[in-house]
Amino acid sequence: MQIILYERAYRDDMIFMVLEAKNALGVVPRLNEDLLDIEKNYFAKGDRFWLAVEEGRVVGCIGYSSLADGEARLHRLYVKYDRKRQGIGSRLLETAEAHLRQIGMKCASVHLGGEAYFESRSFYPKHGYEEYEPGYMRKYMF
Repeated sequence: MQIILYERAYRDDMIFMVLEAKNALGVVPRLNEDLLDIEKNYFAKGDRFWLAVEEGRVVGCIGYSSLADGEARLHRLYVKYDRKRQGIGSRLLETAEAHLRQIGMKCASVHLGGEAYFESRSFYPKHGYEEYEPGYMRKYMF
């Protein structure tokens, strides 16, 4: 498995993986509009989006958007439902955090989503994130 910057050739497979991951959580699989055009919604703004790819298939993804004052908001950390708990999410998060440190971001934050995204509430604290308001966690990059 390798972590790569998003490539358009993987667009449909990534979208399918995200919808499948949501369905496995019992969430009505609704497409996030930003996923339809990663180049416009991330790269054109100077942000990044990564894919975890194995044997030509997308098994995970993560992106971020730059906010004011050196903060980045992480988005769309999904791992294929049958590949969870194999370190893929951790590797994606570590890739994003390393990049954020490299470009001088002060902190990364994340919105945890609704109750169906219960895994987020235990995943992020394991990686040093702390809740700063209900439903939001943050980690300082120093």
